[in-house]
Amino acid sequence: MNEDLIQAQYDITKKSKLKRFYESNKILIFSSILVLTIIFVSFGIYFEKKEKDRILLSENYIQAKIYLENKNKKEAVNILKKVIFANDSTYSTLSFFLILNQNLVTDHEELSNLFNHLLNNNKFDKEVKNLLIYKKALLSSDFISESQLLIDIQPLLNSETLWKPHALLLIGDYFVSKKEYIKAREFYNQILLIKNLQKDFYDQAKSKLIFIKND
Repeated sequence: MNEDLIQAQYDITKKSKLKRFYESNKILIFSSILVLTIIFVSFGIYFEKKEKDRILLSENYIQAKIYLENKNKKEAVNILKKVIFANDSTYSTLSFFLILNQNLVTDHEELSNLFNHLLNNNKFDKEVKNLLIYKKALLSSDFISESQLLIDIQPLLNSETLWKPHALLLIGDYFVSKKEYIKAREFYNQILLIKNLQKDFYDQAKSKLIFIKND
């Protein structure tokens, strides 16, 4: 009997403490619930909007390709530029490469600006970013100074990316075009030092070294 009475008193005391805690903190409790609700709803709206935006970018990219098929280059370029500036790592890149591969923009400065925007405003996998760096260097090599070209392509030369041999060939060819054969030989020889490289790269480097020697 005493044990039941003690238990009952304990339960009453516990409920009383909970009630007092609730009364003292109910504003904080309701505020926390409200904040959490707003956060969850906001995340839901955000991700829904992101999905809708990606669907729209996909539709715009497809529409641009349709314009190109119909020889409406101006409308296609306008749409593709908008997609690029939407800063979506997938569709912005696809749009840029479509402009590049179809030679839709011929102004070098404008292309360089598009390249820079793409690189500076999107998150890419390492090798995708390195591909973009290589493409930019390849495109710019006929227009920029030696120092700027080396700065642009330095990230590839200083890493073990699969685009490194491409970059070494590009710089070697650049110096050959300038008839600076000593510099060119340095970059071709670096290709021969890379282990487990595709045979084609070794063959190209060797043939170019032979060309330099015989020139």
